[in-house]
Amino acid sequence: MSWEENVRKVVPYVAGEQPKKEKMIKLNTNECPYPPAPGVARLAAQMDCGSLRLYPDSNTTPLVHALAEYYHVDEDQVFVGVGSDDVLSMAFLTFFNSDKPILFPDVTYSFYDVWADLYRIPYRTCALDADWRIRTEDYLQENGGIIFPNPNAPTGLLEGLDKVEEIVAANPDVVVIVDEAYVDFGGESALPLVEKYENLLVVQTFSKSRAMAGLRIGFCIGNRKLIKYLNDAKFSFNSYTMNYPSQVLGVEAVRDDAYFHETTDKIVATRERMKKELARLGFSFPDSKTNFLFATHESVPAEEIFRALREADIYVRHFDRPRISNYLRITIGTDEQMDTLVAFLKDYLK
Repeated sequence: MSWEENVRKVVPYVAGEQPKKEKMIKLNTNECPYPPAPGVARLAAQMDCGSLRLYPDSNTTPLVHALAEYYHVDEDQVFVGVGSDDVLSMAFLTFFNSDKPILFPDVTYSFYDVWADLYRIPYRTCALDADWRIRTEDYLQENGGIIFPNPNAPTGLLEGLDKVEEIVAANPDVVVIVDEAYVDFGGESALPLVEKYENLLVVQTFSKSRAMAGLRIGFCIGNRKLIKYLNDAKFSFNSYTMNYPSQVLGVEAVRDDAYFHETTDKIVATRERMKKELARLGFSFPDSKTNFLFATHESVPAEEIFRALREADIYVRHFDRPRISNYLRITIGTDEQMDTLVAFLKDYLK
């Protein structure tokens, strides 16, 4: 018998390209174009490297405390992971264990089906409507759990809290996960519903709005029982998941609320300006409430534009997938970066 017969084979998630060029404009992975809060840099410079010889706090106590205080919940309602991907993966492993299929949109974060395959979880995708909206009725069928981003990725659309609550309320026997990676750019969080529904888990990240993708910090908030089950799974997997620098610098990021809002406000203002600029160039897109635009051109194929931009060292994301192959996902950068993008497109689309 070949040893390969016993290998767990999966088709892996494909992350956005990570080029390392000096003068490139990188608008393909939804990173924040601004630095983290000033206190993060100061603390990083002062950090005692001697502490790195020790294991970090396995309970991530300071960061859990800071998040609980910021979001006005109890500490036993907060779970912290190494990026929201870690939190979501652990949630799949912990909560999606029936023989019924979990449900998520057909156009959504492309890691969901990867985790489902990895953990041998049956799943069914529910098609977004012609306007890229979730159809509530699709989530009223029998299932083993539900997950969807809000705002959605890659479409950028936000579903109203009434629709989110309808889905959560209609599925009391399974866990419903709302992935809010982009909620800080104009969305309404489902966090107020956590006290009302014990089956709701809300997941967020520091990677986008808090400009800390490189430190990998994610968290979720939910019912105390959900969080206990997550911690039980985590401590059965790896006790020391989050490193010491991420924990202490994450606390500093949470403390500087003024800088956090200043940064997100700048990105939102640039996004709204870019909607007008791109529309004048013949692009159309859903009304994004994220830090990116999901755009298609009236006459030029998306892949052609993608390749032309790439040759000019301007990187955006193109997905060669059903329904979205003629769209580009364009991260909102600084005003200067976006002006360079627009100038290139004006010349190219002549």
